[in-house]
Amino acid sequence: MIDAAVGTRSNSPLVPVIGLSFFAVASGFLMTLIPLSLADYQLDAELAPWLASVFYLGLLIGAFFIERVVARVGHRKAFVGFLALLTFTVLLQVAAPGAVVWLLARLIAGMAVAGVFVVVESWLLMANTPKARAKRLGLYMTSLYGGSAVGQLAVKPLGTEGPVPYLFVAGLLIVALLVPLLIKKGQPDGHHSQKLKLSELKNLSQPAVMGCLVSGLVLGPIYGLMPLYIAQTDAAPKTGLLMAVIILGGMAVQPLVSYLSPRMSKSLLMALFCLFGSLSIVGVMNAEVLPLMIASYMLLGACSFALYPVAITLACDKLEVSKIVSATEIMLLSYSFGSVLGPLFAALLSDSADGLPVYLGVCLFATCIYMLIKSSRKISTTDTPIAGL
Repeated sequence: MIDAAVGTRSNSPLVPVIGLSFFAVASGFLMTLIPLSLADYQLDAELAPWLASVFYLGLLIGAFFIERVVARVGHRKAFVGFLALLTFTVLLQVAAPGAVVWLLARLIAGMAVAGVFVVVESWLLMANTPKARAKRLGLYMTSLYGGSAVGQLAVKPLGTEGPVPYLFVAGLLIVALLVPLLIKKGQPDGHHSQKLKLSELKNLSQPAVMGCLVSGLVLGPIYGLMPLYIAQTDAAPKTGLLMAVIILGGMAVQPLVSYLSPRMSKSLLMALFCLFGSLSIVGVMNAEVLPLMIASYMLLGACSFALYPVAITLACDKLEVSKIVSATEIMLLSYSFGSVLGPLFAALLSDSADGLPVYLGVCLFATCIYMLIKSSRKISTTDTPIAGL
């Protein structure tokens, strides 16, 4: 067995967190920019859910090979490479606007973003204790969602027309990749990573896998379709603000996630977040004044974005450090699968004015019931990712 400290002695969170912050601002703005800029590039609005789904299909595809890339070149070089590939896709969208090119660009972008996520998550999760992992993942999520929220605020000053907003995104991504290029110390020893065996995969925590899957089913439509939903309501002028509020909710809840995750059943914790998320949908559908809208969207963001960090820490709680990269890859695979299907399922309800929030409410409430059942059974393996380790 590889020593639990392997790869953690010189492992500093500085590089991934700084680089991720710039990436998050760029990615958050880009997610809102793409559906809102379709008309300016003479693309059909019905392309929006397909662009969202193909992006998450890229995440799904990328999750199959990222572990091998990280093991071969190390975390720092992999981080640079994936950010450079993502930058290329953004520039490609500006250089050759068209449905086929954009779909291809978003597919490749999904693979690149999958790489960024696995590299950063495994980099930060390679700590010696579950408590340290929870703290680091909380820092990761705060940087990710805080940057994404800031990115939403760029909609108003930069607009959604012409190449300038996309060039702004590309510029931020270039800054992000400069961080690991300039700071060459502090990466974990990725060459000691090990693949999880098939016999170990079947013992992965079911609530952990389900939590990542539902996170994708919910966050895929929130990123890909929520801007269009808000733009079609009376709150249209506040689209950027409300999207920022959703992500700020996700950022604000991370300290609570980090505190509660090591102290209570993680399946019960996910059940509670899903319950409050279901209740937030009532406010999203019925709020008529801005303060109530903001509160409802913030609660929705907090509950939706809390699922993934709880689920992934549940999956990695008792894993050897050498298997963290492989585990994060599998959890991303589950998340990506949900993210591919989420926008397509939500689009089936597009004929209804409130089709998107109804879809989100059903997903969250059904997951709440599932997690409560799993938690109440008190199966010994529920919160043990790999049996026997």
